[in-house]
Amino acid sequence: MFDFLDVYPWLLPGVIFLGRIADVSLGTLRIIFVSKGEKNIAPLIGFVEIFIWVVIIAQVFSRANDMFSYLSYAAGYAVGTYIGLHLEAKIGFGFIKYRVFTIKNGLALIAALNKHGFGSTLVHGKGSTVEIDIVEAVVRRKDMKPVEDIVMDFDSKAFCVVEDVRAKQLGIFARRQSLLKCK
Repeated sequence: MFDFLDVYPWLLPGVIFLGRIADVSLGTLRIIFVSKGEKNIAPLIGFVEIFIWVVIIAQVFSRANDMFSYLSYAAGYAVGTYIGLHLEAKIGFGFIKYRVFTIKNGLALIAALNKHGFGSTLVHGKGSTVEIDIVEAVVRRKDMKPVEDIVMDFDSKAFCVVEDVRAKQLGIFARRQSLLKCK
């Protein structure tokens, strides 16, 4: 498969490096999809990830006999982890629960969130020194920044907690514009 490496052995560290970036990035995404309960896509990613790994490890065992190849393997792992995390952040797959603790009137925050299509729930509570309102919204991870902006505009001193949501049912969620829809 990689017979050209016999002719151009100096390419081996680059092939190892790029292969490790690919398989580790996919591994990072696979773990995230597994944690979200995505039973269909995680095994497919795992298949491609392990296929790449087997091909690369075979090259390491059969041809790699220098420190550059070993360093390429380790560096590809590190860079693959970094790229995988950035890819996951860009994809923004899944949902989060955004919980806001504020001393201001939580009904106004609910109205602001609702105006932008985000459903939310208000609970009154007692903090250590004052009455507080707790507003919770379950939103797509991709919508975290807009929700954060709405909350900070409402109360820049609000205490916020963000939690990962594995699953959700029903609810009010901001409508996404279709990429296929013509204007």
